[in-house]
Amino acid sequence: MNRESNRYTPPGPTIETLSQAIYIVNRHAKTAPNPKQLYQLKHEAIKKLLREGKAKKIGLHFSQNPRKSQQQSDVLVECAQYTFHIPPTKADFESLPHLGSLDHSVRNPKANLSLTQAKKLLMAYTGFKDDQPQPGKKKSQYQKPVFKKLGESYF
Repeated sequence: MNRESNRYTPPGPTIETLSQAIYIVNRHAKTAPNPKQLYQLKHEAIKKLLREGKAKKIGLHFSQNPRKSQQQSDVLVECAQYTFHIPPTKADFESLPHLGSLDHSVRNPKANLSLTQAKKLLMAYTGFKDDQPQPGKKKSQYQKPVFKKLGESYF
């Protein structure tokens, strides 16, 4: 049996797979200890989809988590069967209708991608580089333990 035929190849960058990848990255970013890179990847992918006409801005929603207890709005973006929120620009406030509060009954469909696959797909699509090394992944030099004789000081 040929080993190459068993190797998994990630799905190509269709609008549906890109939307699923954004959904997975966004879902993981909400619980990640350091979500900045994941949100940045999501934002870059959505911006590129908007530029290419594969996604469209629907309107503005009041933010669920406003900064500093002030009212804030987010842009609702539709891409395939998925909807996402991104920060608004000044032009968005002038051109998009305000939809009020978020409707909690509307949900995105489930996606069957791992976070690693989703990140690879979005990085290949956007050209975004993972510049930040993951915290805690640094390999430290092994040091042998030093044992002192009973009664000797460690200092």
